[in-house]
Amino acid sequence: MKNTKKRKTIMKELKDEAKYKLKEAFTIAKKYSSKKFDESIDVSVVLGIDIKKSDQQIRGVMSLPKMPEKKVKIAVFADGKDIEIAKKAGAEIVGGEELIENTKKGQINFDKCISTPEMMVKVSALGQILGPKGLMPNPKLGTVTKDIDEAIKKIKAGQIEFKTDKAGIVHTSIGKISFDEDDLVKNFNYFFSELQKKKPSSTKGVFIKKLFINTTMGPGLQIDPTSVM
Repeated sequence: MKNTKKRKTIMKELKDEAKYKLKEAFTIAKKYSSKKFDESIDVSVVLGIDIKKSDQQIRGVMSLPKMPEKKVKIAVFADGKDIEIAKKAGAEIVGGEELIENTKKGQINFDKCISTPEMMVKVSALGQILGPKGLMPNPKLGTVTKDIDEAIKKIKAGQIEFKTDKAGIVHTSIGKISFDEDDLVKNFNYFFSELQKKKPSSTKGVFIKKLFINTTMGPGLQIDPTSVM
């Protein structure tokens, strides 16, 4: 990052290794946010897990108390009556074998995709194409389901995904800088509570080691865990 005048001011005012109360951190994040666009508020959580063990990797989806609606282009792999259900629910791309073949050819002009359980037998052939892009339908994420209508509504309403990276850190977005601080606190606490429920039974010691928030362009702020919930 360039050592701009703004960055010099931030570095002068914020102390290294400082921990902030949750609401105070949101106040600071707003202070240093860009006036040119509505930045996202992102959360990073350092977990006390053994990332090498598959049963300790965390992954899930959730609908936060307040989220902006996303402009998301959804593809649905379906057949029969499910095709009409998906179209009525707002899916931009719907199809069966033809959609699978187009996807194999690299025609991936969608942001999320959903599949009925019946279609997954054929959609599984797309694993090497959709998997690396994070688009492969997954029952754990609610994207392999018989309730196509509900799945589409949740994605359109801003449902978020979260998972551990290679370093055992969970990253996700909990809102926009334009949100009220109370709404951001509610979203953070909700996410924190749901994350704790994902604690693997095989983990030992402290599960949540460190908490950070940052805006898209702003500094990382470490959160005092005693101020959460």
